[in-house]
Amino acid sequence: MRDPYKILGVKRDAGQDEIKAAWRNMAKAVHPDHNQGDPTASARFAEIGRAYETLKDPKKRVLFDNAARMAEAKANEGTIMQQRQAAREAAVRAKAAQANAERVMEELARAAAQKAAADVAMQQKTGTAEPPEEMIERIFGTQARAAAGGGRAQGFTAGAAKRPEAEPATSDKQPDAGKAEAEQQAAEDAAAQASAVMQPLSLLTSLVRRFTGSGAAAPEKAPDQFVTKTVTVDEVIKGSWVSIDLGEGRDIGFALAAGTTEGHQVRLKGQGHKLAGMQRGDAVVSIHIATDERFTINGFDLHTALPVTIENAVLGTEARFEGPNGPITVTIPAWSGSDKTIRLQGQGLANAEGGRGDLVVELRIMLWEKPDDKVTDLMRIMKNGLFL
Repeated sequence: MRDPYKILGVKRDAGQDEIKAAWRNMAKAVHPDHNQGDPTASARFAEIGRAYETLKDPKKRVLFDNAARMAEAKANEGTIMQQRQAAREAAVRAKAAQANAERVMEELARAAAQKAAADVAMQQKTGTAEPPEEMIERIFGTQARAAAGGGRAQGFTAGAAKRPEAEPATSDKQPDAGKAEAEQQAAEDAAAQASAVMQPLSLLTSLVRRFTGSGAAAPEKAPDQFVTKTVTVDEVIKGSWVSIDLGEGRDIGFALAAGTTEGHQVRLKGQGHKLAGMQRGDAVVSIHIATDERFTINGFDLHTALPVTIENAVLGTEARFEGPNGPITVTIPAWSGSDKTIRLQGQGLANAEGGRGDLVVELRIMLWEKPDDKVTDLMRIMKNGLFL
């Protein structure tokens, strides 16, 4: 059954008078006698009646509200887990970019020192002196100063590059959703810094190679091009062939290999930027997996919710549902609650080591779409302790 509040167009805190008035107005509008040319009028009228039957009875309304809150809590839990996973992955990428930045800056410093030492020695021989500022400009040139200046303008200082962690919360009792939001924001900031710093650092690397004389046998390599590709869960499961627009009319395709998950990077050799006098750089594609109604992703594991009626949860049954690779039948043990999970090994995403993650089936107890008087009486007897 759909949400009765949405069917009647009322808020969740609506009173009985408001619910009754909404039902009457809608029932009159969609009554089959007034809509004889509409084949869906009878179904709509019946749906409005079921919604009113649910909301006018306080007990049925409480049952529905509790089930809705459980579903919303589970959805929020999945969102928080995805945000935390994305935050961890972004922090790892930021840390790698920071290490690369430090390495390049060390190379640049060594190259500058060697060049400066050679120039000073030459000046001592010739008896000339050059101001340090002019020497630095002559050694690095305007291109290096522009790249370094661009980095400084965007806040790439030693302190800023080392902040992939979220800022401490002002309260120890901050909700999980707030913490996840803070972690996600901090990770996005760190990832943005890492992505933006790669272009000027690529230019600095080329300059270091030029000063040290390395790479003389072949043209220097242009900076890498960083792009993001959004794919579906089905494409990842099947290892599909996907394509991405790299600009300049270039549409490059590649296969989603084993080990692909959220934040995974694919390096396409020689498919990046093209600059005059330099080898074409690489294209680095970051994979983003779109939200799926059936599955949520945790590492290489897939999570899915399986609705179960009350009688099947109590007595146990076999349930069949659509898995990532086709229909799957699982055995639900007797007395299985909504906290019960069934783990199917090897039914998740493929990893780079040749194995696969698991499919985690989370049970959700659901009420019947149409109220049942016998079940209602049984629950009332159990509640009041009138056992026969």
